[in-house]
Amino acid sequence: MSDMRCDIALTVNGEAVRETVDARQTLVDFLREQLVLTGSHIGCEHGVCGACTVRVNGVIVRGCLMLAAQCEGAKVETIEGVSDTGEIADLQEAFERRNALQCGFCTPGMLLTAQELLSAGPVPSREKIREHISGNYCRCTGYHAIVDAIEAVAKARAGAHK
Repeated sequence: MSDMRCDIALTVNGEAVRETVDARQTLVDFLREQLVLTGSHIGCEHGVCGACTVRVNGVIVRGCLMLAAQCEGAKVETIEGVSDTGEIADLQEAFERRNALQCGFCTPGMLLTAQELLSAGPVPSREKIREHISGNYCRCTGYHAIVDAIEAVAKARAGAHK
């Protein structure tokens, strides 16, 4: 089997990136290994657990199911970039305050998923929150504290926009 490589140009966390990647390299492996952005984790490698969640062109995706080569010309945002901009500062604070994180393995993907939900509009019901985060596995918290944190931020953001 030949070693197929390709050049890609994309924007990662607001910075232009040009790299040569293996044609079969996943986006999460590229981010972790070549760009040393290790906030997105590798869990199941089947797109089931959500640990590898990142945003591509404003939409959350599973970094283990997307190839780096597919991101040619794309805007990729990792937990590091979204955190550095302050976009999710209130979510991070709520997760900490409500003990919605324990080991932290799922937390980056959970935060990006929660932010996607909260950016979509009005305060979601607890059922809608649970449904939206259902693709992100957490083995430590039992989800109740995570739902509490997301709900609290949704209500706070809604109150701030009145």
